Amino acid sequence: MNVGVAHSEVNPNTRVMNSRGIWLTYMLLTVVLHIVLLSIPFFTVPLVWTLTNVIHNLVMYLFLHTVKGTPFETPDQGKARLLTHWEQMDYGIQFTASRKFLTISPIVLYILASFYTKYDPTHFLINTSSLLSVLLPKLPQFHGVRIFGINKY
Repeated sequence: MNVGVAHSEVNPNTRVMNSRGIWLTYMLLTVVLHIVLLSIPFFTVPLVWTLTNVIHNLVMYLFLHTVKGTPFETPDQGKARLLTHWEQMDYGIQFTASRKFLTISPIVLYILASFYTKYDPTHFLINTSSLLSVLLPKLPQFHGVRIFGINKY
């Protein structure tokens, strides 16, 4: 038990995606990104959809699969220090509601981007590679795996 703190979680990173309103905020930020990109006069609609998809996936990859540890001091004796945010979520339990939401969101964005780019081969290749770069690390087979030792420490 943590005495004198605002929460009773050992590691608040484990429950942040289950907080009230976080899913709505996530979707609204994605829509705001898309609207901001649409307001740039030189960008075409297919380019904006591809940029929205790529920027979204890049940011989610960085926040969920690259950054390790916690921004708080936790009494877990350093267990979370070597884990990414995705590995800490829901105490590592696979296929929870928040993990499903964060897995389905890039897929829906990919489908929308593919549709609005009219399946143009260049945009399709960029969107597909972006989707794979953010979906593969989410698979249970890659839990705790560091490919080529990247992000090992």
